[in-house]
Amino acid sequence: MDTKEILKKVRKIEVKTRRLSDHLFGGEYHSTFKGRGMTFSEVRQYQFGDDVRAIDWNVTARYNEPYVKVFEEERELTMMLIVDVSGSEHFGTMERFKKDYLTEIAATLAFSAIQNNDKVGLILFSNQIELFIPPKKGKSHVLRIIRELIEFKPKSKKTDIANAFKFLSNVMKKKAIVFMLSDFMDDDYENTLKIVGNKHDITGIRVYDKHDEEIPNLGLVPMLDAETGSVKYINTSSKTVRKNYKASALRFFDYYKSTFKKSGSGTINTRVDESYVKKLLGYFKHKEK
Repeated sequence: MDTKEILKKVRKIEVKTRRLSDHLFGGEYHSTFKGRGMTFSEVRQYQFGDDVRAIDWNVTARYNEPYVKVFEEERELTMMLIVDVSGSEHFGTMERFKKDYLTEIAATLAFSAIQNNDKVGLILFSNQIELFIPPKKGKSHVLRIIRELIEFKPKSKKTDIANAFKFLSNVMKKKAIVFMLSDFMDDDYENTLKIVGNKHDITGIRVYDKHDEEIPNLGLVPMLDAETGSVKYINTSSKTVRKNYKASALRFFDYYKSTFKKSGSGTINTRVDESYVKKLLGYFKHKEK
């Protein structure tokens, strides 16, 4: 893909996702993620109805009349997007690849964050850390993130979710809002997620294709394993084959769902032919309660 084509794709995604974040997610994002706490702003004269616990006794003594401390919300936050770029994300049977769908969701979340003057960072992972972009503010920074999501070529096609969470823990010392976007076709990350979830506000966004879970009856067909590169001929006419295929997919899904729940983290499940807009809005509203 040449530079002109990449810039065209970036612009197309910017127009679509920025409109969504401006009109739909800006307010929801702000009210859902409220900041780290309250910080001192100023003192003013006591007014009837003020909480007496807010009285600043030093200032009150100095001026011989009551003054109260005024606090305001410490709004600035950091959002980290952790995006799976392993081989399975290049799978898609329903008009688009999972990778393209992930890119749109990530861009929408990033624009929602900068609209609220928050920082955004990016981690791309396979079974290793492929790219780390430290958190920064601003539109140009988000456009760089989108460009990397579109054109980045990972070195590995395999997946290691635990490794991605370990890296997050090492580079992010302060609490962050974390969205991990993946099909979560991996396991053995429960302990790592539990540790990281104690420090950060984590949400897993599972993006999947219908045929990740069900294989159609097509007879004997060659199938490529996107993460190992091996090709095998599979008899899809066999009910046992189709049953085992579905059972394997559901095992990953059940592990993802139960592991995130145990760690107190949130989950969103969205199929590539569904509206991620409805899924995100529903999640934000539920989380706000």
